[in-house]
Amino acid sequence: MADAALQIEHLTSGYGEAMVLRDITLSLQQGEVLAVLGKNGMGKSTLLKTIMGFLPPHGGTIRIHGTPTTGLSPHRLAARSVAYSPQDQAIFQDLSVEENLRLGLRSDRGFAPALDRVAGFFPFLAKRRRQAAGTLSGGEQKMLIMARALLSRPRLMLVDEISEGLQPSVILRMAEVMRSELSGSQLSILLIEQNVQFALSVAQRYAVLTRGEIVDTGLIAQPGVEARIHDHLAV
Repeated sequence: MADAALQIEHLTSGYGEAMVLRDITLSLQQGEVLAVLGKNGMGKSTLLKTIMGFLPPHGGTIRIHGTPTTGLSPHRLAARSVAYSPQDQAIFQDLSVEENLRLGLRSDRGFAPALDRVAGFFPFLAKRRRQAAGTLSGGEQKMLIMARALLSRPRLMLVDEISEGLQPSVILRMAEVMRSELSGSQLSILLIEQNVQFALSVAQRYAVLTRGEIVDTGLIAQPGVEARIHDHLAV
């Protein structure tokens, strides 16, 4: 059996002495989207920061494609085809669209065809490549973040609240892009979300995170799953 794209076992993490995550166990298979759902302050972003090496875990193990990654720096994880799309401060406002995109590649080799590929998803990127990223609309900035994450064809993407504050039409476009990129590839996505409808439209499985603990997991295809998730989130 192939190694999971991401395997987390009994993970504990937080800030200093304050524990935010307690005994988290999750797995993400190759070619799959796992949506981790929860309200603000439940530990979702802390989970991604710990996986990506910005926060040291206090206990437990993290494996990416079968290899333990605890203690590896974010840039070393990026070199292992892991892309991270953070919720806040994700673009450099004073840099151009193109300069922000180039940060998604480890070298300038292959940038032109990579840009053509992501501009197929978001055509404005090629047309406005010289424009300062900070002058883009909020929705365009989110699309730039997604394009930069996809630019290097990662094997694993960690995506934090990409739909937050977006218009419904842009959310639909994000879902279409994810489904298109996943089709026929071995890309795996850990999707952190509060938007249940968006998450269910792209994920195969879900987990609900409440007060730093996983309280429910399951298949998206289960009958009544949306109501079940909303019940958890209402607590």
